[in-house]
Amino acid sequence: MSIERVMNRRAFLRHTGGGLGGIALAQLLARHRLEGESPIRHHAPTAQRVVQLFMSGAASQCDLYDYKPLLEKRNGLAWDPGEDVELFQSSPGHVMRSPWKWSQSGECGKWMSSLVPNLARCVDDIAFIHSMTTHTNVHGPATFLESTGFLLPGFPSMGTWISYALGSLNDNLPTYVCMPDLRGLPPGGPKNWSSGFLPAKYQATPIHPSSDEPIANLHAPQGSGITTERDSADFELVKLLNRRHLLSRHGDSRLDARIRSYELAARMQLAAPELLDISDEPEATRRAYGLDNPVTADFGLRCLISRRLLERGVRFVQLWSGADNGFPRRNWDSHENIERDHGDMGRSMDGPAAALLQDLKRRGLLEDTIVHWTTEFGRMPCSQGSLGRDHNPFGFTNWLAGGGIQGGVSYGATDEWSWRAVDKPTHNYDVHATILHALGIDHTRLTHRTDGIDRRLTDVHGHVLHELLA
Repeated sequence: MSIERVMNRRAFLRHTGGGLGGIALAQLLARHRLEGESPIRHHAPTAQRVVQLFMSGAASQCDLYDYKPLLEKRNGLAWDPGEDVELFQSSPGHVMRSPWKWSQSGECGKWMSSLVPNLARCVDDIAFIHSMTTHTNVHGPATFLESTGFLLPGFPSMGTWISYALGSLNDNLPTYVCMPDLRGLPPGGPKNWSSGFLPAKYQATPIHPSSDEPIANLHAPQGSGITTERDSADFELVKLLNRRHLLSRHGDSRLDARIRSYELAARMQLAAPELLDISDEPEATRRAYGLDNPVTADFGLRCLISRRLLERGVRFVQLWSGADNGFPRRNWDSHENIERDHGDMGRSMDGPAAALLQDLKRRGLLEDTIVHWTTEFGRMPCSQGSLGRDHNPFGFTNWLAGGGIQGGVSYGATDEWSWRAVDKPTHNYDVHATILHALGIDHTRLTHRTDGIDRRLTDVHGHVLHELLA
């Protein structure tokens, strides 16, 4: 009796999925865009890779980077911006100054909040964009918009587009890695790092460094009896069955792509444990990332793993600070108490993010790595209740560093309240276009035809922010 009669392919894969089969099926990793294709580049790049630090829940620009003396001067008075204001959850309260002090930092003299003292020491390497705007004040759609360029789910993320265009710099690791917050997923969850209508092999591989199982199904379950030798034998048998299946379906490239993903998954089983083993990191490095402090340990570990991923050739790393709304909150959505919630989130983010910047710079990686700090929208200059701030889609802050981005500059501005962008209003399309430009890609020419439409990351919008380029 033939093996096909005894065990069909699906049952066999399910049976052996505790080893390399599970991770291959789950992640669909691949090294190249397509076999034999070169990277899509339209001009010489200044960057080769990107790490995105996403503050989920809406980080307050007027408590971190956007200093407005008027908030201190008018603190406690009725907020009157000169026009009617409709907020997301509340009516406008009184003017509310930041609970943190402000001071100038770096040679550029950038005003920074005392909530982020470590990032304040890095300002000469950072380009702040103070005139960000977005289309919505609802977390889910705004998060999708920042991640994928569209308000609705189902579109490829920026990391997917970059993976699709440029492929991998490493044979043994994914092109695109996502590291969610230890406490949960952001609004929309995996749809923020999905491949959308692009091939599934370009979606992100989730890694949870602080978890007991950082990468799903990387190792066989205990007691399964699966050994390295047996895994290798299983792999060879799967290859044989798949090749036989492929021959019976001439012209179908999907299975061939699946076979290549298996091969990369097998290589990853050897590379990933070394990547995640930080025992060789000096004690000074571990302290800089805050691994010895429970407040910073999780975000710090993920920042350190980000550096290790980048130096091993991963193209795009997405790192989340904050999870979906739950109580007590563990994100940046500070409706009830800005000092309590932002105090917690700011302290957990500041030191590790600064350590990542400094570590990349010290190793020469910042020269061709873009660091992108973002959030889905900002927060209002007036109070919600007595201690919180409501959503503000009209003016907030992003920043970029490295990879050909000019440091020590501020682009655009909000009004005197830190409410509306009034100088050089900027959208996520513009930031995405600028990041692609630094990677050597014309955002208007990176397209994929689906449902009769040539789709792109920037939809039909976007302008490169040339003033930020060194």
